[in-house]
Amino acid sequence: MRVLENFINGAWVASAGTTLLDVKNPATGELLAKVPLSTSADVDAAVQAAKAAFPAWRAVPPVQRARYLFKLKNLFDQHREEIANICTSEHGKTFSESFNDFGRGIENVEHACGIPALLMGDHLENVATGIDTKVLRQPLGVFAAITPFNFPPMVPLWFLPYAIAAGNTFVLKPSEQVPLSQKRIFELIGQVGLPNGVVNLVNGGREVVEAICEHPDVKGVSFVGSSNVAKIVYRKCGETGKRVQALGGAKNFIVIMPDADMERAVQNAVESCYGCAGQRCLAGSVIVPVGDAYERVRDLFVEYTKKIVLGDGKNPGTTLGPVVSRAHKDKVLSYIEKGLQEGAKLVLDGRNATVDGLPDGNWIGPTIFEGVRPDMVIGREEIFGPVACFMRAKDLDEAIRLANASEYGNASSIYTTNGKAAREFGARVEAGMVGVNIGVAAPMAFFPFGGQKASLYGDTKAHGAAGVDFYTERKIVIERWF
Repeated sequence: MRVLENFINGAWVASAGTTLLDVKNPATGELLAKVPLSTSADVDAAVQAAKAAFPAWRAVPPVQRARYLFKLKNLFDQHREEIANICTSEHGKTFSESFNDFGRGIENVEHACGIPALLMGDHLENVATGIDTKVLRQPLGVFAAITPFNFPPMVPLWFLPYAIAAGNTFVLKPSEQVPLSQKRIFELIGQVGLPNGVVNLVNGGREVVEAICEHPDVKGVSFVGSSNVAKIVYRKCGETGKRVQALGGAKNFIVIMPDADMERAVQNAVESCYGCAGQRCLAGSVIVPVGDAYERVRDLFVEYTKKIVLGDGKNPGTTLGPVVSRAHKDKVLSYIEKGLQEGAKLVLDGRNATVDGLPDGNWIGPTIFEGVRPDMVIGREEIFGPVACFMRAKDLDEAIRLANASEYGNASSIYTTNGKAAREFGARVEAGMVGVNIGVAAPMAFFPFGGQKASLYGDTKAHGAAGVDFYTERKIVIERWF
């Protein structure tokens, strides 16, 4: 059984860590690889390699840095199906979901290819007599990213392309649960000819995260994961003077108005709730039908949900794969039990779901609760699984109040044919990303990605112009010539 290695200073090297974790296919239980829990010494080796590479890499003209990304984008396109298959094997999501997962990552590489334009500063002549002022964007040094299990190919590419295109060097810690996509991606990165040390990868767990946050030579950290850990990363980075963007959890509300195109709205809401087995920060979590739309929405939602096909994500007919691990399955099931204890009504029960021929899969069928209140655990905490909760609202005002009462503010959506209602919802709802007749409000690579409240701790959102801001320092030069 292969043991994964770290990628440091242009070479694959064994980790100093001696503890190994199993990487398993969550649909079949097959052991795919073993991943080491690296040590702070491994982190230091990667950071020192990146630090040493920074001066020369910074001096490379932006247009030349961009050419590496052009090569990388083309290489990723050629291997898109291969990476998608790896993602499905290690994560469990369907091939289509994995294919689009990597596709969104590739879009960020493509956008970062425009770094010569994205790095342009500002200039004003004669701000005072004989004095000009200009603003320069400059790289800072070594940046790091700590990424989650739910989008193995995509999320690291929210950060890596912008960091290196801007002239920084980079260290990635992928999720120890799904390290295989990034292993292959870094093998492809190794083919484009980047100087040694510009990009590095360290596998591991908590010790690696803490070492990154505490390392004095790391200038900034990007994190995606639970809000509890995001808050810790934010605090640790603040204590050491680092830049930080820590994207946390979510409890996304989907409001469906009585005037909505009901068939399309409900079908889209079902896809939002159960896509990627609900293991995404933009998944619909709480469905809020407004007024007399409640019964129609609930009945249609149940009807469409019953059409979902649970199975191995590699099978073409599958529309819902397993959750990522047995531990995560147990966590989601505990939330379902908690909902029953709190008095919510289980309309559709996915607890005993099975798939023929795959007894070792981490199966949870689509689950629906109604009678959920905001004070219930299932009404306020992120479940991160294929569980939808229904709440009632008498009007749009109450629906917005329900959404805004959540400690999270990642995304919210409204389905309506009324422009006034859509405009009011967009203006008043406390969420960083808002969908209008869209259930997964995921911005394209050239727009910022991130939430509000407990869904984001840090200086800026991810990718787009916000990513360029995060990875550069604005230097103001005021000059006069005698």
